[in-house]
Amino acid sequence: MKIGHVIVPAADLDAQLAFYESLGLTRKFRDGDRYAALTDGETTIGLADESQQPVTGRTVISVEVDDLDAVAGHLSAGEPVTGPHERRVVVTDPCGNPVVLYERLP
Repeated sequence: MKIGHVIVPAADLDAQLAFYESLGLTRKFRDGDRYAALTDGETTIGLADESQQPVTGRTVISVEVDDLDAVAGHLSAGEPVTGPHERRVVVTDPCGNPVVLYERLP
């Protein structure tokens, strides 16, 4: 397992990209007006519009796992959802904070 990225709600993707790039982060890619990823070389911030947010309006940590079905089963999580780049399931930590567990698609 590893922390994959932090997903931040993006109501104005252009303005948010400009802000984070002005802090010195490097743009990894942009998927239209839906999603953009920035990095400091180690950690990735994903800016996601409402249609791409796993939990609407919340900043969420994503953790990449090798076997999503095994981890989701262990946590009694729901069924994974397949997105354009990964399979994922949302769980909550003991304090109710959402966490996305995901497995990259080949």
